[in-house]
Amino acid sequence: MSRTVSLAIDAIAAGGDGVARSEGLVVFVPRTAPGDVITASVAGKGHFARGSLRTILRPSPDRIDPPCAHYVRERCGGCQIQHMGYPSQLIAKQRIITDAMTRIGKREISAPEVVASASEWRYRTKLTLAMRRRPGGWIAGLHPYDDPGRVFPLADCPITDRRVVSAWREILAASEFLPDASSLRGSVRWADDGPTFVLIGGTRWKDQAKFFDAVPTLSALYWEPAESRRQLLGDRRVLATPAASFAQVNPVVADVLREYVFDTVMSFAPERVTDAYSGVGELSAALASAGITVTAIELDPDAARWAEQQLPPPSRSIAGRVEDVLPRVPPADVVVVNPPRSGLHADVTECLEAAPATRAIIYVSCDPATLARDVARLPSYTIQTIRAFDMFPQTAHVETVCVLTPDLAASGEAQ
Repeated sequence: MSRTVSLAIDAIAAGGDGVARSEGLVVFVPRTAPGDVITASVAGKGHFARGSLRTILRPSPDRIDPPCAHYVRERCGGCQIQHMGYPSQLIAKQRIITDAMTRIGKREISAPEVVASASEWRYRTKLTLAMRRRPGGWIAGLHPYDDPGRVFPLADCPITDRRVVSAWREILAASEFLPDASSLRGSVRWADDGPTFVLIGGTRWKDQAKFFDAVPTLSALYWEPAESRRQLLGDRRVLATPAASFAQVNPVVADVLREYVFDTVMSFAPERVTDAYSGVGELSAALASAGITVTAIELDPDAARWAEQQLPPPSRSIAGRVEDVLPRVPPADVVVVNPPRSGLHADVTECLEAAPATRAIIYVSCDPATLARDVARLPSYTIQTIRAFDMFPQTAHVETVCVLTPDLAASGEAQ
């Protein structure tokens, strides 16, 4: 049973909800800002509860009118904190990182610097949408934050590059040639040669060639059928880079982050570096060009092959799971890890603890909670520095670089 209570919001949680406390209960309320005084309908037992915003009695000075109509009208879940001014978003992300490291990582840190994005809007070069067949044709859109089973048609996404949005409109115009299915997912990414489209779902696609012909602006077309591997169906690219492999959605901030990681690695004067979850190997190639022997590890075989082509011997790229490959590679002076949102596999942290890097682990994380969990699994290391990069303005997500060095006192090597 729910009840309506008055709340004062004092923080933003990792998922973007506002956090308040009421009679010993921690309440999470979406679409609120620190400093808001609100009424909310609250339901929950124990120490935590979810709240639904009813009225704003006194708005926070950090609160702004969100410019995206979908954010207000359809309650779009793609962004979580668009109702907050950009400086306050950066402060909220500082606190999210600090709180995760204190609660989960059991490490005390100062609030890290969060490097702002050069653009608060139109920064995304990739947009993944849910696709549903309706009586009038296909729609492509996102989910309301409070109704993840529903999809609303997307007219525009102001955090996404206009070229990507335009490509999506052309794809929908050719939707008569899509597979015979009730639901699909699609992803458009802007690369050097233009937009690449990955279609996910379906079992048969007889009109794939007609679809590719009907969308001449696409540089490449990939298909991931249900329960099958990705296939390249059409290719107009000149460079033929592995455009369907993972890449950061904010390339400007990604370049700043990569330069910072490169400089940090170089500050340890390593001879050998392991670059785990290396993607297409941009960092690996830069380090190899600086005379370092690099072992890159990447699960995606296309990305691993591309990286291998960029690395001069004795550097090399190995395709496989990091937890399987890492125990077999030679010891490194510095290990760089850049895992997905789920963080490091427990076998990876166990391997790093058993055979610690001589000088440093540089952990690039897109989730402060899994970063903190993994740091807790590395008791032989101490945090040297933490710096964050706002790769995802208007959302609660943040990219963090944590530099870990061996704890000499813990290992008995301190004098």
